[in-house]
Amino acid sequence: MINFENVTKIYQNGTLALTNINLKINKGDFTFFIGQSGSGKSTLIKLILREEEATEGIVSVNGFNVSTMLRKEIPFFRRSIGVVFQDFRLLPGKTVYENVAFAMQVVEALPKEIRRRVPTVLGLVGLSNKAKAYPNQLSGGEQQRVALARALVNNPVLLVADEPTGNLDPETSWGIMNLLAEVNQMGTTVVVATHEKNIVDTMKKRVIALSKGEIIRDQEKGQYEDEDTNHQIYN
Repeated sequence: MINFENVTKIYQNGTLALTNINLKINKGDFTFFIGQSGSGKSTLIKLILREEEATEGIVSVNGFNVSTMLRKEIPFFRRSIGVVFQDFRLLPGKTVYENVAFAMQVVEALPKEIRRRVPTVLGLVGLSNKAKAYPNQLSGGEQQRVALARALVNNPVLLVADEPTGNLDPETSWGIMNLLAEVNQMGTTVVVATHEKNIVDTMKKRVIALSKGEIIRDQEKGQYEDEDTNHQIYN
């Protein structure tokens, strides 16, 4: 599903963001990327989404060689990926229904398919009764669930969530994470970049910890901290 081979990323300003990264995430996995600000986890996400290009090495995602992909191929590649951001990124002038439907319109889905699929996904995230509401009429947690519905509506094989609970209270955060776990159980590969120690420790999924652009730990059923060395990744 996701494969990094000897990947290094150096930004134009000279910042070395990632150094010789090798990792493989299989179809159906649930993986956390953790690490303090500047550790490289956001760059990993950007490389997966082809928002950035690797300076060296090969990045492949869902059968696509992202490293050699032409710019015109990127929109088609991204159709197979759902993305959830910390800041929701909803369209303020559109209703909940319209925000989710827009993601299907972009990929030129048929109107009848949109009418069938959007209510189904809104039901999945518990927002059937908010279809006609606008983003400014929703709580932060509800807005994030709209963003999740939008990410899921095209049946992605991969869901990438970059700090999805960063602006939410603990109870609401757990609601979002439980939804991501349900989506994963239905077969979607899930990758989450997070600072939330309690969530990582409780869910016991695979943990890839980064520091200064390098992977320092890759652990199945991992914790936020490495118990063997009592090394705290983020304070």
